[in-house]
Amino acid sequence: MSHIGIFGGTFDPIHNGHLITISNVLEQRKLEKIIFVPCYISPLKIGQYSISAEHRLAMIKTAIKNHTKFDCSAFEIERGGVSYTIDTLEYFKTLYDSIDLIVGYDNIAVFDKWKNPDKIFSLANVIVMKRKIDTTPLTENTFMKKAVYVDTPVIDISSSIIRERLLKNLPIDFLVPEKVKDYIMSNKLYQPKNL
Repeated sequence: MSHIGIFGGTFDPIHNGHLITISNVLEQRKLEKIIFVPCYISPLKIGQYSISAEHRLAMIKTAIKNHTKFDCSAFEIERGGVSYTIDTLEYFKTLYDSIDLIVGYDNIAVFDKWKNPDKIFSLANVIVMKRKIDTTPLTENTFMKKAVYVDTPVIDISSSIIRERLLKNLPIDFLVPEKVKDYIMSNKLYQPKNL
């Protein structure tokens, strides 16, 4: 029986924090693999600018190239429009027996605002990455009790910090994989003229 993880997001850009925490989930959940699924347009970020989906996809592929248990899917990008998790899970459920949907601690607090949250729970195990610093109680919703929580390391890296540093012409060494940094620099991404 196949048991995989789905890790969706904007990945603008993918960074070492993503890779370290998701590696931790892979080990704890004993998954065959984790599939990174970059969204085309996040329903929670409609109207916000991000680098093209093609660049974000290329950076993910570059970052995970040598990780045998990481894969990447362009499903949401090829589908176009707003990317809803439920649609993605329905597609992947035709391919895999058991799916872990991996989300951040902040996502479970607003899960009731997601499209068809009950159906998401019927299609996948919802796995919440909880860091030791995530001690602030979240506003309770019915989905918080249904989720499975996995402790993950505290990695203080975010895509927004990386974009900010690039705009200020500051180095991003050790924040992203070296090949991702090379891709960003060679394509002149996150420069003032691109944002």
